[in-house]
Amino acid sequence: MPTGSTRIDHRPFTPILDDLLRGGILTLHDNAAALDGYRAILSSVSPDALAPGEALAFWVNLYNAGALLAVERALADGESSILRVPGAFSERDLVVAGEAVSLDDIEHGKIRRFGDPRVHGALVCGSVSCPTLRSEPFTGAHIDRQLDHQMRAFVASGGARVDRSRNVVELSSIFLWYGRDFTRPDRMPALRPEHPGRVRDTVAWWMDEDDRAYVWERRPKVTFMSYDWGLACSVSPAR
Repeated sequence: MPTGSTRIDHRPFTPILDDLLRGGILTLHDNAAALDGYRAILSSVSPDALAPGEALAFWVNLYNAGALLAVERALADGESSILRVPGAFSERDLVVAGEAVSLDDIEHGKIRRFGDPRVHGALVCGSVSCPTLRSEPFTGAHIDRQLDHQMRAFVASGGARVDRSRNVVELSSIFLWYGRDFTRPDRMPALRPEHPGRVRDTVAWWMDEDDRAYVWERRPKVTFMSYDWGLACSVSPAR
């Protein structure tokens, strides 16, 4: 875990996010060079020289910037899904502190090792079913508040749906893939699947008060939604 005190200025990411908020993913065509430049700035930093909060913000922003570049590649190639971009998640196209990394490396080998499952509400994958992109960069000073807001926003905007008429709670596939990260964050990155009921009861922490009380009292059946990999990236104003 990083133990330094260096801070990073993430403001170069801000105008890119502003354009996305106002004009959608087509603005990525004009911002591809700016995204490359921002990633180059971050690649010159040693993550181990950062405080833990700064380091987590560093990796989350780096991941999201890379995912946006993959979306731009998909658009340029006329593809309908980021999954159709060769190596979108596996290509080690960036070197950080002497280590070549891919998006998968950053997510599973860096970000998840911080032991905070809320990151799953902050990372975007350029798809319809992924969480909404935050319209401001993550920063070490505010990342706890930012991650909590992202997680609550993801749950409220469709990551979890409570159907009282059927006594069912529908959860995003993200909670299927990473369920044990939520129930046992001390063991992240978890590899084993988790019991759906335990995932449901943990996710309820980020639901609104009425739904949370219903879930904990009624213990509804859990189903997981299909994941829509159609090309998209929604952006919401930060709070």
